[in-house]
Amino acid sequence: MSGAPAGAAGPAGDLVRANRILAREGVLDADGHVSARLAGAGGGFLLSRSRAAELVEAGDLVAHGPDGEAVGGCEWPLFLERHLHAAIYARRAEVGAICHAHTPSILSFGVAETPLRAVIHSARFLGTAVPVWDLAREFPGEASPLVGNPVYAASLAERLDGSAVVLLRGHGCVVVGRDPQEVVARCLAMDRNARVQLVAQRLGEYVSLHEGECEDLSTPAPPLSADNRAWEYLCRRAGVE
Repeated sequence: MSGAPAGAAGPAGDLVRANRILAREGVLDADGHVSARLAGAGGGFLLSRSRAAELVEAGDLVAHGPDGEAVGGCEWPLFLERHLHAAIYARRAEVGAICHAHTPSILSFGVAETPLRAVIHSARFLGTAVPVWDLAREFPGEASPLVGNPVYAASLAERLDGSAVVLLRGHGCVVVGRDPQEVVARCLAMDRNARVQLVAQRLGEYVSLHEGECEDLSTPAPPLSADNRAWEYLCRRAGVE
């Protein structure tokens, strides 16, 4: 990492940092994207132009409207799957940030009969089972797994419902949170949880978190930004301040 400035303070700066961190930690690669809701924009959000997360800078952020299109147009290519962000923000008023990733550790759970479930405390937001969305099942005859239009995006948002994570069969996942810091924390915990669960399954029988140990997403804990020592650590590792 070059140590380039993360950009402005607040949501825009944190959005750039989130991109850089998730790239550094292996959650995002050349594909995938993170967005942050624009306050008072009626469902509008910030999302980078089509660019690898590790390279995202403040100047790459593009304001998108509730329809998923760039406000005032854009000279750069945009992410094809920007519509999934728009659909989730429209359905979930409490969501302030979204990540769509193809994290290797979770891909198996999108195609296996064994569900991804919370097995470590930091991933208690996963609950007892994570929902899976299958585009080809929802829209028979569709050969591409990409969420490339508002209709597919609305179906995905419906499957996510009130969960923090939804898996896309053979494609990846979507993780939501109240702000970029929470999305980063959830993405990293999801990745670690998946790795632990995969190893535990090879060892034999394993015990997942009991329902009472899982996080009640209807009564969330205080925002991480109030005391998030991991954020400073992750920013330093990613070379952003």
